[in-house]
Amino acid sequence: MTAYSRECVREKIPTEVRLKPTANEPMERVASTMLPIELLGHECALEAHAFQSRDGTEQLIVLINRTETAHPAAIPLVRIHSGCVTGDIFHSLRCDCHQQLQSALQMITDAPFGALVYIPYQEGRGIGLFKKIQAYAHQDQGLDTVDANLAVGSPVDARDYSLACEALRDLEITAIRLLSNNPDKLRELKLHGIDVVERIAMKPEPNPHNAHYLATKRQRLAHDW
Repeated sequence: MTAYSRECVREKIPTEVRLKPTANEPMERVASTMLPIELLGHECALEAHAFQSRDGTEQLIVLINRTETAHPAAIPLVRIHSGCVTGDIFHSLRCDCHQQLQSALQMITDAPFGALVYIPYQEGRGIGLFKKIQAYAHQDQGLDTVDANLAVGSPVDARDYSLACEALRDLEITAIRLLSNNPDKLRELKLHGIDVVERIAMKPEPNPHNAHYLATKRQRLAHDW
């Protein structure tokens, strides 16, 4: 992974608020603005687009880095990231979520054109924060991450990517280079009309707290890197 060595500088985009989706849209883009973030000691300004389902039960945000040197036909580097309170916020060592999020942001902001689709309500592969902590307790008793989800009465993976795909299409992104170790994610995106021209594996560094978790993802969920 190359060190983050430049400051992202982009022209401001107009702030946009859209309150009334058309009747046949399954989702709506409710606002667009610029979001300055700090990444590895540098300030970076990204486009921020907020989406929600028509019934208001699902939301996500898409952050886009698009430099002036990006070719109009460039295929963006895209990470679709499931929100993880324990990892993204508290930097939990029991998973690799924070590490993958930071690596993805670095790669996206180093690329001429890249996007992060952040889905905040897919904790624990979609089972929610409360059940995730319950699943952790089962893992403390020796279950792996797959069997722990089943032990709390949840699916192994309950995530849905349909809203993410709708958001990408709304932003006129229909072909992507996907940052992911998960072949199921690639298949799901293709089923929803997104052309994944390349899947680029992330390479998390295991630690004593998540080595078994990472091995389980490889052995039982076919993740690779």
